[in-house]
Amino acid sequence: MIRHAARVLLFAGILGISSLHAEEAWAPVEARVPFAPSAFTGSDGLTHLAYELHVTNFYGDSGALKPQGLEVFGDDATTPLLTLDAKQLSQVAKPAPAAQKPVAILPGKRIVFFVWLTLPAGAPVPHRLHHRIEFTADKHANSVLDGATVQVSEAKTLVIGPPLRGGRWLAHEGPGAAQSHHWGSLVAVNGQLTIPQRYALDLVGVDDAGHVMRPGVKDIQKSSYADWIGYGADVLAVADGVVRSARDGETEHPPLSAQPEPSALTSDGLFGNYVVLEIAPGTFASYAHLQRGSLKVKPGDRVRRGQVLAQLGQSGNSAAPHLHFQLSNAVTFEGSEGVPYAYERFDYLGPESEAQLFGQGDPWKALPIEHRQAQLPLNDVVIQFPNP
Repeated sequence: MIRHAARVLLFAGILGISSLHAEEAWAPVEARVPFAPSAFTGSDGLTHLAYELHVTNFYGDSGALKPQGLEVFGDDATTPLLTLDAKQLSQVAKPAPAAQKPVAILPGKRIVFFVWLTLPAGAPVPHRLHHRIEFTADKHANSVLDGATVQVSEAKTLVIGPPLRGGRWLAHEGPGAAQSHHWGSLVAVNGQLTIPQRYALDLVGVDDAGHVMRPGVKDIQKSSYADWIGYGADVLAVADGVVRSARDGETEHPPLSAQPEPSALTSDGLFGNYVVLEIAPGTFASYAHLQRGSLKVKPGDRVRRGQVLAQLGQSGNSAAPHLHFQLSNAVTFEGSEGVPYAYERFDYLGPESEAQLFGQGDPWKALPIEHRQAQLPLNDVVIQFPNP
């Protein structure tokens, strides 16, 4: 018993954990952050950290554990950088609980919490983060997780050029949307669980009214490629680099048609026609859903920033014409981790909803143009790239 208590105290000391209150016990969970976050500046002008906290209810007899909230602390601070109550925590959990129900982690099950930290303006980026979650349980006393420490990555955000030539684009399913099909998609392949699309954007072309289709389309379910604002746009190299992977010749789907299940969670299974560039050692830019027959490069080619690679299309796992763009740390989709980046320059025109793309709801109105530098567009904002 003495040896067990000593181990608990040693464990607490290593993690920098505060002492437990008398009525609390250590939570019977395994908790970790598999991929260390890197700081980046969003289109709101603030510094963010985005990462995932995996929490597993380890023992079969522990009963359901119900998190009552989450606090995230930086370094040795006693004031949390982020506080989420039980309801807010359920909104960033995967699997997501049923509507209006709190999160409950069943024995032997894991929940992933998608953590979005926004640092106060001017605040330094912390060197490490640790987490506190209090649990209630049906079978046992209340318990607490106080630890799950992760070092913040010191990697610098790569600043890149535009992936498209001019025009207005909705940055859809972008950073900050925890339940999006980008950040919210965990890929388990061959012993690895990663999120390749953590900072991915679907760049959807829009006109001055914020509409995705040209005027005069009577039935959007019968639209043609030519009806879509972005279709056929030049796709550009965001930096000097080398083509490490590419594919052309895949059939494009009719716009807004039902999509079959992907054949595999790989670039070939998801991206359709695509190009992957290595733009820095171990950093890869992926361009997906390209127009069939439009690729102008092949593996091994060296490219220059601003060079035309292909045209925007609708191949692969895509319901409508757009460019899927992401940066990751491996050339393959499976087994890679999405990493943040920033566009050197773009104009910011304000938020827009998916419904407004199709002229539904209140009409979209562009905000006065704001010139932005070295920022990553956040979810569902309209941006405009300069012409190279």
